[in-house]
Amino acid sequence: MPLYVRGLSPPLTDLTQWPEILSEVRTSWRSTTPFPDVFPVPGVCPLSTSAETAESAQTPRAPQAANAPKAPKSSRIPRFPFWAQILAGLVLGVVLGGIAKSGDVSWLTTTLQHIGDLFVQLLKLAVAPLVFFAILVSITNLRQVNNAARLATRTLLWFMTTSLIAVAIGLAIGLLTNPGAGTGLTPKDGKLPAHTGSWIDFLTGIVPSDVITPFTELNVLQIVFMAAVAGIAALQLGDKAEPVLKISRSALELLQKALWWVIRLAPIGTVGLIGHAIATYGWNLIGKYATFTVDIYVGCALVMFGVYPLLLSAVGKVSPLKFFQGAWPAIQLAFVSRSSVGTMPVTQQVTERLGVPREYASFAVPFGSTTKMDGCASIYPAIAAIFIAQIFDVPLSIADYVLIAFVSVIGSAATAGLTGATVTLTLTLSTLGLPLEGVGLLMAIDPIVDMMRTATNVAGQSVIPILVSAKENILDREAYAHAAGIGGTSSDTGTGSGTGASSGSDASDEPAPAPVPAAATAS
Repeated sequence: MPLYVRGLSPPLTDLTQWPEILSEVRTSWRSTTPFPDVFPVPGVCPLSTSAETAESAQTPRAPQAANAPKAPKSSRIPRFPFWAQILAGLVLGVVLGGIAKSGDVSWLTTTLQHIGDLFVQLLKLAVAPLVFFAILVSITNLRQVNNAARLATRTLLWFMTTSLIAVAIGLAIGLLTNPGAGTGLTPKDGKLPAHTGSWIDFLTGIVPSDVITPFTELNVLQIVFMAAVAGIAALQLGDKAEPVLKISRSALELLQKALWWVIRLAPIGTVGLIGHAIATYGWNLIGKYATFTVDIYVGCALVMFGVYPLLLSAVGKVSPLKFFQGAWPAIQLAFVSRSSVGTMPVTQQVTERLGVPREYASFAVPFGSTTKMDGCASIYPAIAAIFIAQIFDVPLSIADYVLIAFVSVIGSAATAGLTGATVTLTLTLSTLGLPLEGVGLLMAIDPIVDMMRTATNVAGQSVIPILVSAKENILDREAYAHAAGIGGTSSDTGTGSGTGASSGSDASDEPAPAPVPAAATAS
């Protein structure tokens, strides 16, 4: 590489000339001549002489006119954050649903229904293999986590604790408001649900009779059982199971990528789902169930915005506001889609962005999707049982309320893979000896209350891993402090390096390939 010295030509190629050059440099420096710039330049790159440099430095630049036109800004269309897209879809859905309802526009109602149904079908398309591979990989990832058994135990204990708190809130609200009084409904309005549940059916239904039927019938509870057995077996085999695990991780990444494409359609799906709900049910139906509906929303809100923030600040020693900033995309998507199946990849991503180690989060979130349902399995059965008991004029004792709490904690897994909370409610009613026809009374209003129930479920599925990680001192508190949801911005740098997505980002919001998503329930 030739060495160029400003003011020298031709370039210096003979290193034996260095002493002579340095002597000239020393003489020039002592005579206050500017020190020559010496630096290597690849290839042939003629430089200006010192005289030319001095001349250019003394030449003043022409001042820019005050009214000179500024450089044109980029014509790129700005991209809105994911939460803003969902919110816009929700508002548009309400408007279109109201138009379809008031104007009796049948074609608009049908169109909204098809859009919503197509979005839900796309979400459910990958649920069976997604659940299997996510549970399998998440269990094997536990060997990379210190004190895995203690983490799993603490996770389960926190699930049970928050479920008890949620069911207590539900019972208190139901007893204070009497949701079944003054509704105008009678026992004749009820009917048996299409799917009922009993403790015998629940226990015997965990183990499948073959390995094909659970996938074809979308029995998520049986899929979870098979995946758990396979994961434990892989842990026992160690390196011998590595080829199978590599295939499982690749399949999980493939499913994750495909499902993220579907999630990007969530704003459009929101228009159809919300619009069809408004056009079909309207506000007249809600009027009959006004107290019951308000009770569910208030109970879920108390848990999500009262209990969870209190636990985050008192137990986790973290900011509740930061949690909602980071987890809001998952909560919002759960609300409008009523589907934990489609929300799970988002829940997994925001939980990791909030500082939970990936190895633990990939276990806790799938595990929570089947056993952590404070909305569907705690608040809803408690208020619904009181509602039905009042409609059928059946008094409940303190022992009955204790049974409701027991069913809520133990039977929450029965909700796995099923839309709504019908099975959990039938378990509760059968345990209390209440007529199962009461379930039919609530079927009409179920889509409305299911939105808030699912949002509460998903919020809890992210809160508990944060609490456990904080207690185990494995929570990345810096990542938590700077976490941003999908399409959000880091509060510190304005970028999403490691902890959040850049503002207005779209494609970059997809998580890095990892055993991230899992889905184990449709609600």
